[in-house]
Formats: sequence, C-alpha cells, structure tokens
Amino acid sequence: MDEGPTNVPACDGAGGAPTFRLRSVPWLAVAVFAVVSFGLSWLVAIPLWRIGAEDPAFPVLLGLVASVMMATPAIGAVVALFVARIPRGERLRLLGMWPLRPARRVVWWTVCATVAPLLVVALAIGIAALLGWTRLDLVGFSGFRATIDAQLGALDGSAAELARATMPPIGALVALQIAAVPLGALVNSVLAFGEELGWRGWLLPALRPLGTWPALLVSGAVWGLWHSPLILLGYNFGLTDWRGVALMTAGCVAWGLLLGWARLRTGSVWPAVVGHGALNASGGLIVVVAAVGAPLDPALVLPLGASGWIAIAAVVVILVLCGQFRVDRQCELAPRRVPARP
Repeated sequence: MDEGPTNVPACDGAGGAPTFRLRSVPWLAVAVFAVVSFGLSWLVAIPLWRIGAEDPAFPVLLGLVASVMMATPAIGAVVALFVARIPRGERLRLLGMWPLRPARRVVWWTVCATVAPLLVVALAIGIAALLGWTRLDLVGFSGFRATIDAQLGALDGSAAELARATMPPIGALVALQIAAVPLGALVNSVLAFGEELGWRGWLLPALRPLGTWPALLVSGAVWGLWHSPLILLGYNFGLTDWRGVALMTAGCVAWGLLLGWARLRTGSVWPAVVGHGALNASGGLIVVVAAVGAPLDPALVLPLGASGWIAIAAVVVILVLCGQFRVDRQCELAPRRVPARP
C-alpha cells in the first residue's frame, strides 16, 4: 500500500535500528478517524444540548460528558489503524505506546511533562498581569481568600467556625495547590490518554509526511475543533458562537505545538499524555493568584487564551532557535532493537 512504512534514521541517541514513518498521508484513514472521533463527541454531548445550560443538572452532567468525550479520539484512532491496514506488530509503535525506547529519554521527558505546563501557565499569568489583563495578589492572595470565604459562608454557623479555626494559613493553601499539580497531572492523565492517543498518537504521525509544521498545526486545529460540542454551550470561554470555537482552536494549536514536539522528540505518546494532564491540572491557577475583584476574561487570562498563546510563542521561538524542531532531532516512533551480534 502506498501509505506503508519506510525506513528513516532513528532518533539521535536511540541506539536502535532504523525506525519508520508513513510514506504518505493515509487520507482515507485520517478521514475515518475524524468522522468517528467528531461524530462520537457530538453523540455523547446530546444530553447536554437537550437539557441546556440553564438546567441545574447541567454542571454535573457536563463533567461526566466531558470525561466520556475524551475517549472518543482513542476509538477513532483504533478504527483508523485498521482502515490504514497498519501491520499488527507496528500498531503500538505507530501510536507511540510501546516500546518505551530509548527508555531513559522517554521516562525523563514524561517526568518533566508533569511540571513543564505549570511553568508555561505561570508565564502566561505573568504576561496577562504585565499587559493589564488582570491583577495579581502574590502576598495576601485576596482573590483565593474570597473564594474560600464564599465557600465557608455556604456552611452553617458551627461548621463554618470549625473550618476557619482549623484552616491552614492562606499561603500554605496556595503552596499545596501548586504542589498538587504533578499529582493532578498523573490523575488527569487517565482521561487525557484517550485524547492523546488520537491527536498525538495517531493523527500527528499520520500527517507527518506533510512536514513537521503542517502536521503540528493541522493536528492542533483538529484537536480544537473537536471541542465544539462543549464550547458552543459556553464551556471554557462563556461564548456560544464561533468566537468560542475560534479561541479554543487557537489555544489547542498553540499547546499542540508543545505536546506534538514532545511526541516527535521522544517517539512516545506518554510525555504528551502526562503534559495534557498537567495542563488540565494547572489551568485554574489564575484563580489562586488573582487579586480580589480582578478582571478574569477567559479569552485573555486562561492558558488557552491570548496570554497562553504569547507564552507558548516565546517558548517555541526558543526551541526553534535551539534546533529542537529539526527533522534530525525527531524520533517519531520507537526504534527497533538491534539484534545482538553473535
């Protein structure tokens, strides 16, 4: 078949036999992947559209639907593998699931992925503050304190007094929130796996024959558009028209550059899985550090908004100048093991 594998050099330092990539884009399989993943996402979201955002049950159902939706790209990827007739022995390698080779590189990149998105989010928050899009309170954490007070105010008198008496200092609570991000990254990775198996596991390598940058940009745009069933209900940006979809698409293109870069540099999907989980775990950090009453326009201050785009643009420029996106630095798939010489 014309989409079959072809040998290319293994990634630098891999120490294995040549790996392979698809010779051309398997367009039929890509189309099937898109139809399955998008179709299932809209199907899963039907209950939300039926009850509407005004229904009291909407927030609870939203969390459930969003979790189930995250599995739909994985289903699309599995179907696409069969449509593309990828040999059985190459399926896990093509998806970046196995083997973990070169093991040291994959493990260390995965470990770094638990904290790297937090650093990018922190940079985005700093940019938002510098541009006047929000105000920070890094001493008294007044905004976070006001949120806690509101939650305590919902309790009855005795329970509220007990909670206030036993609550740690606000600075300690903030430190705990930040320290919990790596753990949250691992927990969120369970659900993020379904998405990443589709976007960075299947779609990015399938589009790789187009070139590094087209593959990264197109896969990121598809990732963003896939969120439309939720975005059009006001999820993330509070907008229910094309503007919300455009913002989400731009945000996913930006973050897709970093997650896709990790995929191509390691040949493994796992750093992208954990990085996606870390992004979800740190996405609400702005609420913790914002001053009370500060403007919090999601389109500007969220990691998927304008401040996030600027932060990622700065990171990507540095990576490009360091040669990190060069083809000869890409691993794409785990290299095959070289048989031991007799």
